Amino acid sequence: MRLDPVARVAVVRTHLELPGPEALRPAQNPDPRAQVQRIEDCPASFFRYLYEEVGRHLAWTDRLGWTDEQNAVRLADPGVSVHLLTVSGAPAGYFELERHDDGPVDIAYFGLLPEFHGRGLGKYLLTRAAEEALALGAGPVRVHTCALDSPAALPNYLARGFRKVREETYRAEIEGPGPNPSS
Repeated sequence: MRLDPVARVAVVRTHLELPGPEALRPAQNPDPRAQVQRIEDCPASFFRYLYEEVGRHLAWTDRLGWTDEQNAVRLADPGVSVHLLTVSGAPAGYFELERHDDGPVDIAYFGLLPEFHGRGLGKYLLTRAAEEALALGAGPVRVHTCALDSPAALPNYLARGFRKVREETYRAEIEGPGPNPSS
């Protein structure tokens, strides 16, 4: 049997909201060397690095084809901000926020580089993302996750106080082994 490099799979996407600051259940910073700060004037090439490295094992493909110019336009949007998690100065993860004129703030992207998984940093980074988002908008903080994300993602969102608002199923093509019907 031949293996197909692309498999079509059904994926459940879960949309979540944090209604306000009273709902947030924060996690403490587990590592005194860890810091989060906003990247002012984030270079498109650095954003691409973060997106590719965090999303490499999570089937993130939405922005892989974006040029530096497209990324630069997105990053120049006054409603968009990128925040970097570092540990001892090394990039460890990031989140991207998008503020909407009608109030809500989306955590558009969120994640850790693979080397930093399993240290409790995702809980802390999500806490900081929610705090920054709440400071920006009057509406809820929104995020979505899917079955292709880390298995820790949905439990982390729920533990921080986010609540499920809806689920949907979509079809995705992901790289990996799959049966080839013509073999």
